[in-house]
Amino acid sequence: MAKAGPSRPDGFGGDFTNGETGDGAGLRGADKLCAAIAEDALPGAGSKPWRAFLSATKDETGKQVDAIDRIGSGPWYDRFGRLVAASKADLLADRPKGADDAIRNDLPNEDGVPNHRPDPTQDAADNHHMLTGSSTAGKLQSATATCLDWTSNKGDKSEGKPRAGLAWPRAMTSGSATNWMSAVDAPGCAPGVRIAEGGGPTPNDNSVGNGGGYGGFYCFSMVP
Repeated sequence: MAKAGPSRPDGFGGDFTNGETGDGAGLRGADKLCAAIAEDALPGAGSKPWRAFLSATKDETGKQVDAIDRIGSGPWYDRFGRLVAASKADLLADRPKGADDAIRNDLPNEDGVPNHRPDPTQDAADNHHMLTGSSTAGKLQSATATCLDWTSNKGDKSEGKPRAGLAWPRAMTSGSATNWMSAVDAPGCAPGVRIAEGGGPTPNDNSVGNGGGYGGFYCFSMVP
């Protein structure tokens, strides 16, 4: 999952182009980020074909892109070999069906560590929002849900509000309150990190992190 680092303390916001240009640049750049993060976490892992779980209004051919169609057919595992989902049908549940109990309600980061509490010696982190631009069916949520197809991070109204899922649910009920793919619209596309518990979004803060997160997104390998 892409996040902030020493060179980008506020993260990427909604711009994942990563040096790519033209139609589909945001998706291609996000895939490159997935590979780089995988390699950093586990040398050799970056050589796998990685795909970001992101929907977009168009790719380089002008066709709509649905996140669920980008990631292969499964199964998918985390870094420690724990099952996330065996098939697309299982993945499309509110929380991945059949996932290992240790991660089903707290999907891990690239190190296999729970997002909710990456450091067990510290307080829990409020970093549950994960950008997807997708509906609960894993398809494009709307034309305004992708930060201009993951190419823009100005934070103004022209970019819309990116759709986000929940790496871990804030309320263990059902439906959109727990869905890992689609639960809430982030306030905007500007870079921003907010992982300390603080309630709802802060007024006049149009960042992807406002309300709980750092603008991370899910990465899936096309091969186990």
